[in-house]
Amino acid sequence: MRKVVVVGCGNVGMAYVSNLVSTKGLVKEIVLIDKDRDKILGDAMDLSHASVVYNNNVTIKAGTYKDCFNADIVVITAGFNQEKGQSRLDLISKNKRIIEDITREIMISGFDGIILVATNPVDVMCQVVKNVSNLNSNRVIGTGTMLDTDRIKYLLSQKIKVNTENIHAYVLGEHGDSSFAVWSRSTIGMVPIKETVSDEDLDIIETEARNLAYKIIKYKGYTNYGVGMCLHKLTKAILNDENVVLNVSSPVDGIYISMPSVIGKDGIKGTMKIEFTAEEELKFNNSKEVIKEAINSLEE
Repeated sequence: MRKVVVVGCGNVGMAYVSNLVSTKGLVKEIVLIDKDRDKILGDAMDLSHASVVYNNNVTIKAGTYKDCFNADIVVITAGFNQEKGQSRLDLISKNKRIIEDITREIMISGFDGIILVATNPVDVMCQVVKNVSNLNSNRVIGTGTMLDTDRIKYLLSQKIKVNTENIHAYVLGEHGDSSFAVWSRSTIGMVPIKETVSDEDLDIIETEARNLAYKIIKYKGYTNYGVGMCLHKLTKAILNDENVVLNVSSPVDGIYISMPSVIGKDGIKGTMKIEFTAEEELKFNNSKEVIKEAINSLEE
């Protein structure tokens, strides 16, 4: 049916929806759900007019959770935003309650599709959605380190003046302060990245990429365009059964954590196992412990 429901129509949700509207033929119906009913009524009208610019025959409406019943994808972007000086994990308690309530409402409708999660801390919120929904774990997917990966590619491109399309670099682990770049598996074209960029510069770039969200939040109060594009890419991969490899929050060893995963019509079709260096293995295990501790804190 190519129907997408968006729960939470703030900065991230609407950045995502505007991308859907500008992509002709990707979806047939978009349903907006938000506690501010007047806003989504206005947004639905505004976006319907905007769809004419792209000659995109898409139905856009303000709806309710009942509309989730026959949706292919429900996207959750609702929740409290990260504020200046906050880490993503600082949002955990407040957003847990919101995501639990939203997931219950989605499942009451009889929904049997795929849920995409962008609410932070996204790895933990994926676990909350999975636990409440009882969906197969491959059908709950978080944006994870997709944007972290794109940010590191951008910074590398600026450094070495090579198109990002030819930079194959990866950020894995928690979408948060314990994320790490897998330099041992990164290349420029087919050349190992460490033959092109010094270890010192790679350390600087990794740290800068990890802190970019904090910098953007300092300037404008939130981030939205990057994650909106990541959600769009995920949606496209699912609806078009692209079988593309993306660094998403995936089920690994009983938790959700970002690993390269094959994304298609059934959600996560498989998660790749990476042969890390000893140092990278320590970083990955540290990320797993950070996420586990966060999940455990919710049960205390």
